[in-house]
Amino acid sequence: MGSSEPLKVTFSSPAKYWTDAVPIGNGRLGAMVWGGVAAETIQLNEDTLWTGAPGNYTDPDAPKALAQVRNLVHEAQFVQATQASAGLFGGPTQVYQPLGDIKLQFDGSHFNYGAYSRELDLDTATARVQYTVGGVEFRREHFASNPDQIIATSISASSPGSVSFTVSLDCALPDHRVHINNDHKNQIVLIGSCSGQQPGSTGIQFAAVLELEISAGNGVVSRLDDDGNGLRVEGADWAVLLLSASSSFQGPFTNPANSTRNPTSLALLAFQEVAKLSYSDLWSRHVDDYQSLFRRVLLQLWTGAAAEADDRAVAVRTTAERIRSFQEDQDPAFVELLFQFGRYLLISSSRPGTQVSNLQGIWNPDVKPAWDCAPHLNINLEMNYWPSLPCNLRECQEPLFDHIQALSISGSQTAKVNYEASGWVVHHVSDLWAKSSAYERDARWAIWPMGGAWLCTHLWEYYTYTMDKDFLQKTAYPLLKGCASFLVDWLIKGPQGYLETNPSTSPEHVFVAPDGKQASVSYSSTMDMAIIKEIFSALVSAAEVLNMTEDPLVQNVGEIQSKLSPTKTAKDGSIMEWALDFEDPEVQHRHLSHLFGLFPGHTITIEKNPDLCKAAEKTLYKRGENGPGWSTTWKIACWARLRNSEQAYKMVKHLIQPVDPDKTTIDFEGGLYSNLFTAHPPFQIDANFGFTAAVAEMLVQSTMLDLYILPALPREKWPNGSVKGLKVRGGLTVDVSWREGDLHEVGVWQENDGQEINLVKKMLHYRGRTTEATISSRTVYTFDVGFKLVEEI
Repeated sequence: MGSSEPLKVTFSSPAKYWTDAVPIGNGRLGAMVWGGVAAETIQLNEDTLWTGAPGNYTDPDAPKALAQVRNLVHEAQFVQATQASAGLFGGPTQVYQPLGDIKLQFDGSHFNYGAYSRELDLDTATARVQYTVGGVEFRREHFASNPDQIIATSISASSPGSVSFTVSLDCALPDHRVHINNDHKNQIVLIGSCSGQQPGSTGIQFAAVLELEISAGNGVVSRLDDDGNGLRVEGADWAVLLLSASSSFQGPFTNPANSTRNPTSLALLAFQEVAKLSYSDLWSRHVDDYQSLFRRVLLQLWTGAAAEADDRAVAVRTTAERIRSFQEDQDPAFVELLFQFGRYLLISSSRPGTQVSNLQGIWNPDVKPAWDCAPHLNINLEMNYWPSLPCNLRECQEPLFDHIQALSISGSQTAKVNYEASGWVVHHVSDLWAKSSAYERDARWAIWPMGGAWLCTHLWEYYTYTMDKDFLQKTAYPLLKGCASFLVDWLIKGPQGYLETNPSTSPEHVFVAPDGKQASVSYSSTMDMAIIKEIFSALVSAAEVLNMTEDPLVQNVGEIQSKLSPTKTAKDGSIMEWALDFEDPEVQHRHLSHLFGLFPGHTITIEKNPDLCKAAEKTLYKRGENGPGWSTTWKIACWARLRNSEQAYKMVKHLIQPVDPDKTTIDFEGGLYSNLFTAHPPFQIDANFGFTAAVAEMLVQSTMLDLYILPALPREKWPNGSVKGLKVRGGLTVDVSWREGDLHEVGVWQENDGQEINLVKKMLHYRGRTTEATISSRTVYTFDVGFKLVEEI
């Protein structure tokens, strides 16, 4: 018996706060639906609306500053090195901007409503609002279509002629105007621009077009009298609103002033494409497209008591109530919902051809959002894409690869000028314009040239999950080579004879220097070395697949690998965060940078180095449970890698706590908002994705040779369940079911893409039992708990 709860985020009242509204998106266009009755707001985003223009990410004075910092580090003058590193700082990022709002106003009778419900249906990616006024049932429906590139809203009523409202467009950006399209009286046009690089310079231009259609038999549409820039509907049976939007953005290296794109024409063009489609056609096309991704994975968790499950289905609870009660009931069906919500958000915020999912995905109401909504590369952007491969959404990762490609172009100039190095480099934060230089203000985050390298680990991971040799050869390998080339040049011989990074930081953290003062710059942080080892290993492995082992860079990297400083253990038995065993002034710091080798990396494993795993466990206990949402989900994944189900589940439980929506200041306590957005606070989307990936890691882990089944299953909390459609390394798909805490069946197969039959050997592991299986590309193999082959089809 599976979960009886539908995959819906539910509410019993309109949104009071932005984090009560529900997100819809098609990868490029996003909206937050508030569900107001007398007055409704649908807040809009388009993923290319950013301030600024392409920048110059080089500094010819940086090499001199670099030499000074390196000398100070060599002399163990870490405080002075931290101060001198200001000479390596770059500038700020540009800022992600909101598009505008659809405003709906209904007549005064709508203040007295009843039977209200609001939901986001994850299975159809559709938001719905229902209520009654005077015995008439009103229904609204919203979705964002990827195939037709529009946001659609339908408004209907149970009684003919009952739909009356006004609609208008608004925008928070100062440079905008709204008008009715003279060629189409039922279209409202919003035109505006984002601020440019300098005051008075041309920024990205944008346009949004809202088209209104009403029932043919009843209803009248007229222009509003007050400003003439809105429309009024009177006495219709139903109404449909379609919104299209576009911008002048023509790539990260084209100045908006030189763009040849006409946003208004492009926004209007979308309506030519959908003119012959009814609302039901649009919805069906949207659902077919969305479900082709979403329905690849099914997770069901239950305790096993049928009566209990039936009782749970009868008691309808809002999502906010389920969050508040989780510490007591620990409802496994809520874990299902939150897991699938992460997959929903990734499908909705990252599709082929869009921009990367930023710090808030694509949803942002603010002209000055927290941290600029910019992609942060020292955990956040990478975490956004952690679920894409194991959770069967490989297509959603394409924007990340496009972004890496752009970063490699700007980053090659930064490497050449700032560091006199070959290859390409990126630091801890980027933006629409592929910013590659260091950030500003503080060495804790600015002095970290490892952002591009961490991103490049995703390239090799993509190959290991998909076995796509064409991707490896044409996309991954050239980018890996450029990244590795920089790292080879960046490494210098250190005081202990190893090749070291200098300067080096552990992201956003500080240590106590020998003189008793706090500093952040030293050499060879543990994270630096772990990332470099991953990149060098990936390059060598990729070269072996592509028969390019004679490449001079590959041979050089092969020789260098043994000269990299090893991961070390501190006096207290934990993993050392820096090359020296400095005192840590904040042992419960939010970042787990020195555990990169455990997760998402592969240099610390139970099989290869159990002593380091014990040190990693000690490190996690030291870091504690508290932290922002992304830190919590990283801890879940780390505990899962250590196959410690108790601690992994403890962090699952820690995340699922309500957040006060009134609290808008930056804090580090995590939690969930009522719409399931994860909190730093404020809202950051990374933990939503991190949670989904971490739960998958609790259920299945893999290497190119091994498949670990239920490695961190909390058997008492999720005694019964199944997961279908998870991906594992080697190009395989896995279904797993378990009963009363023990494995029931596992199914393994290769996707058949019409190619020749391939055979993959895999060692299957479950609770000390191991067997070797040979998986053909045209056969599904099902094994029981003892790994006896029970079915082969």
